[in-house]
Amino acid sequence: MNHTTVTSAASLAGRMLLSLIFITSGWSKIAGYAGTAAYMAKAGLPGGLLPLVILTELGGGLLILFGYRTRLAALLLAGFCVIAGYLFHFDPASQGQMINFWKNLTIAGGFLTLMAHGAGGWSLDHLRARTA
Repeated sequence: MNHTTVTSAASLAGRMLLSLIFITSGWSKIAGYAGTAAYMAKAGLPGGLLPLVILTELGGGLLILFGYRTRLAALLLAGFCVIAGYLFHFDPASQGQMINFWKNLTIAGGFLTLMAHGAGGWSLDHLRARTA
């Protein structure tokens, strides 16, 4: 394999791994809509934001997976991770919640790296650039 193939394959694998948690989480929020809305309300957020959360997770995850508008989707998901981490996991008194908080920040870092470097060769963004 040449360097370009390895880089493209690694970029695709990275996008897949970053996107899967958001795609599955978005679907689970649809399936458990009422419970998720109640959980958000318990955290002080209006349940009316849930459609936006689902769109962000499911839509953003799919954009990352397919490498379409990757830089914008990565930036938005990075921000989402930081905000969600703070709102739902920042609790210095709980080691488990702090681990989840730091995981959110770590995922945000991955998205910022993806934003900086783009989707890679095996992506719709790359295909669009080649046909433009």
